[in-house]
Amino acid sequence: MTVKRRNHGRSKKGRGHVKFIRCDNCAQACPKDKAIKRIAIRNMVEAAGKRDMAEASVYDSYEIPKLYVKNQHCVGCAIHLKIVRVRSRTDRRNRLPPPRFVNKDAKKTTA
Repeated sequence: MTVKRRNHGRSKKGRGHVKFIRCDNCAQACPKDKAIKRIAIRNMVEAAGKRDMAEASVYDSYEIPKLYVKNQHCVGCAIHLKIVRVRSRTDRRNRLPPPRFVNKDAKKTTA
């Protein structure tokens, strides 16, 4: 039988059964190893509120904590939300991670 992906769309490898998770978008039950997982790192306070808190704060160098959220999506929602894309048959063989974009302004301020 022909195989579309070498891992059959999962990362199970020798485990008989994997627990199911619920998609964050549609609540569909999806195997944990098949789900598309991304970590979203955001500031707890937006930029305008951050400035207000810095002015009102007693401490001069208080770092506001970040919010770390693990998003788990089923394949359908991940495609719909453009987290992953459909790739051609030849591009599916490419296992390299996508290129990372470096912020040009960050280099100027550190140098």
